[in-house]
Formats: sequence, C-alpha cells, structure tokens
Amino acid sequence: MSITKKNAEIQANNIVKQVLEDNIYLSKVLEGIKAKEDTIRYANAIALEILSEKNPEIIYSKWNFFVKLLKSKNAYHKSIAISTISNLTQIDRKKKFEEIFEQLFKLIDDKSVLVSRKLAIYAGRIAKAKPELITKITNVLLSINETQHNTSRKDLIKGDIVVSLSEYFEEIKEKKKILQFVQAQLNSSSPSTVKKAREFLSKWEK
Repeated sequence: MSITKKNAEIQANNIVKQVLEDNIYLSKVLEGIKAKEDTIRYANAIALEILSEKNPEIIYSKWNFFVKLLKSKNAYHKSIAISTISNLTQIDRKKKFEEIFEQLFKLIDDKSVLVSRKLAIYAGRIAKAKPELITKITNVLLSINETQHNTSRKDLIKGDIVVSLSEYFEEIKEKKKILQFVQAQLNSSSPSTVKKAREFLSKWEK
C-alpha cells in the first residue's frame, strides 16, 4: 500500500504533535523510520525531519542512534541519519559532530547516489551551524570529481553542491575557487545543475 505525500505530511504532523506532548512517543518514531511498510516509514521520516529541524533539543539525546545509522547498508537509513545529524548541528554545543566529521563526509563517495546527494544537500546547513569547519566541508564538496560516481551522477551531485555553497558563500574566504567551480557547471550534462549554476552566479557573481 502506497501513501501520498499529502497524507504522509498529515500523519507526520500528528506524530510531531504526539512527541511534543509526550516525548515517550519518540521511540515509536525511531522504530517507524525502520519499518518495512512505506506508509509508516514515510510519515515517520517526515516527522523526524520536522522535529530535528524545529525542536532539535528533543532529538539530540538520540545522537548515537543516528551515528549508528550512518553505518547501515540501507541507503534510506543513511540518508535519514545525514539529514537528522545535519539538523542537530545547530545545537551541538558538546561538539559531537566534530568526532564524526570524517565518517559523515566520506559518504560523498557512497555507492548510492541517494546518500551522496543527501550529504551534498545538507552540507550547507552544517557549514552554517559549524563555521569553523567551512574549509574542510568545502574541500570535500569540491573533491566530487575524485569519487567513484559516473559522470552523470557527479553532474547531479554537483547541482546539489552548488546550492549548498550558495548557503554559506558569504562566509567562504576563497570565493574565486568557488566561482570557478560553479562556472564550470554551466557546461553540465544535467539541465537542473546548469539552472542551479546560473541562479548561483546571478546572485553572487559581481
């Protein structure tokens, strides 16, 4: 049985409301994202995204749960871990993220393009929360050509990277290098990446 995005969002909002009223329901959410049934997994994944972004303090105590998910053989589970951990960096005063930086960012070279794209998409959010890591994050993103992905997949990921770079471009010191990378995407095989590059350059190229 499938579920529409609209219905999943309705269910997710109900789940979020339950957790906010009594966080004992959080354990059900963590079970739900691993469920085999699409209807359960999808709604709980959306609920977790909402909670980790808007109420990260509720999720932070489960940090190790998501770190373990990063090692999963299931690409969907790894993707959920990436988005959740990225959202939690905004309140990571204990600097737990720094301990798993390498573990997380090596997923830019994951065999699943779903996982690599998820990391590229959320990298900008991490950079905003952890400005002291901007250089390291940027270096990983710009090393995309060194990954195992084929050319068409790399071109898709580069589009996500362009969007992330735009999120924290003002804080980047070596802007020329970034502009050169983005300008190169104007010749991408991916129409969506070309569009993202044009939008970036329209905003930042002066």
